[in-house]
Amino acid sequence: MPNSPQRRRVVIVGAGFAGFNAAEELYRLAGPSTEVVLINSADYFLYLPLMPQVGTGLLEPRHICVSLLSRMHRIRFVLGTVTHVDAAAKTVTWSGPENTTGQLSYDRIILTAGSVNKLLPIPGVADYAHGFRSLAEAIYLRDHITRQLEMAEVATDPAERAARCTFVVVGAGYTGTEVAAQGQLMTTRLAKKMPGLASQPIRWMLLDTASRLLPELDPRLSKTADRVLRRRGVEVRTGQSVTKALGDCVELSTGEQVPTRSLIWCVGVRAKPLVDGLDLETVKGRLVVDEYMKVPGAGDIYACGDCAAVPDLTSPGQVCGMTAQHAQRQGKQVARNVAASLGIGQAAPYKHHDLGFLVDLGGVAAAANPLRIPLSGPAANAVTRAYHLSAMSGNRLRVATDWGVNGVTRIEATSTAVIDAEAVPLDPDHPRP
Repeated sequence: MPNSPQRRRVVIVGAGFAGFNAAEELYRLAGPSTEVVLINSADYFLYLPLMPQVGTGLLEPRHICVSLLSRMHRIRFVLGTVTHVDAAAKTVTWSGPENTTGQLSYDRIILTAGSVNKLLPIPGVADYAHGFRSLAEAIYLRDHITRQLEMAEVATDPAERAARCTFVVVGAGYTGTEVAAQGQLMTTRLAKKMPGLASQPIRWMLLDTASRLLPELDPRLSKTADRVLRRRGVEVRTGQSVTKALGDCVELSTGEQVPTRSLIWCVGVRAKPLVDGLDLETVKGRLVVDEYMKVPGAGDIYACGDCAAVPDLTSPGQVCGMTAQHAQRQGKQVARNVAASLGIGQAAPYKHHDLGFLVDLGGVAAAANPLRIPLSGPAANAVTRAYHLSAMSGNRLRVATDWGVNGVTRIEATSTAVIDAEAVPLDPDHPRP
């Protein structure tokens, strides 16, 4: 794609929270004077905070996917994955479906490549654990949980039945806590419809090396979430983790062996591998940028979101966390800074004001501290759902309808069986056995 002499071209890599908001804001500011090109491996923006509800059957998968073609019809969209950025030549190379490839020149580039599952050197985890960062992984998890109970109902071996009814979640941050909370409710619903599991305990375990659940949250909210999960029968194990995974059990750091066919990996995220091949300075796998989200020594390259170590000006010496709240705001601010570099408006450093945290614990339970006001129960649940609807960028009516319908009718217990384990490896470079 040759660059037009009359229009500057800004290429945005990735359409997560940072890239999606950067593209919308940049087009709003620059208008037709700048060609905005968005490159992403999927033609939708995925609203990740609601993934646990997709993984447990509460929401339809497509309802948390916002169409890029519909929302950004004035922005040039390229379906592909960026494989190389040449800072000297100011070009970006991408590969797409059906072995297609392409190259683009740019005047400015914004790297918002996002993140993937964080891996730890624990034997067997890459072979047997299930990640939770993509839509395919959420759909697979829903099917997997459903299949385990269906197979447990007809199992004649009590040990096999117990293993299939045991679910181990590693990582008690936002994602892991919500997956355990929603998953426990899902299996309770399903088991009621299976006479063969009438007297079979359904066991959920939530493990983390931290001293408490949700260490990012205020201790009072952490205690609220801990109390809700324990009351439902979830085994919350703090100060513990998995040291080895096998096909039919996991070994804990306490030495205990837990028979299970379901190891769900929610220990955190890391920047995408693209960052490692850019020949730019990184810190803990994230690109080093200044407070304007500009890469030092490469004035035409900006980066933000999970792939960038954006300085946290509210905590000197620290960098911003890898959260959707940061990525969304950084995306808008980096767009303003890029526009300023093209002569439109003024650049400003990124400085956030914490709006609080939200954790959906399933049913009417939740923990939240909007504007530092601690809430729990139905009030927190209402605030949490209202925030998600306001933050989504599309499909609000569909999501609200799913919630309303599932609140008054029974949720269908079906497995689509369209994604197998080989299609969602925890480590793409390590195929499952």
